[in-house]
Amino acid sequence: MAGKGDVIEGFGGFRLTLVQTGDETDGELLEMEAFYPGDGPAPPEHLHPRQDEHFEVLEGKVRAIVDGAEHVYSAGDSFDVPANTPHQMAADGPATVRWEVRPSLRTAEFFERLYGGAADEHFLEEFAEEFRLT
Repeated sequence: MAGKGDVIEGFGGFRLTLVQTGDETDGELLEMEAFYPGDGPAPPEHLHPRQDEHFEVLEGKVRAIVDGAEHVYSAGDSFDVPANTPHQMAADGPATVRWEVRPSLRTAEFFERLYGGAADEHFLEEFAEEFRLT
């Protein structure tokens, strides 16, 4: 299980650095710093049934579609995605984002398994409390 300071390597240079984990916050918060290389597609539209997300753009620009409305956020901007809200997000060029997920649930494990090659045919069903395609 990943812990504070660990880096989860994703597709195409995407990286997640764990700042605070659910183990450290009694499940209240998972805080990450995400680096987007800027040349990859947005993930499919999805939602988190029981989790609120907060994003702060530290460097670069990101494009987010939240509940059907598209926005572009630059360094210094922040935005929220409430639980159960369909959304997608991708970088417009290289970008770094501070990302908070409340409650943490099993989100760190979700990304470890997704990017570590351990996602099988039951993966989305197993993590349905953390991630659902719309």
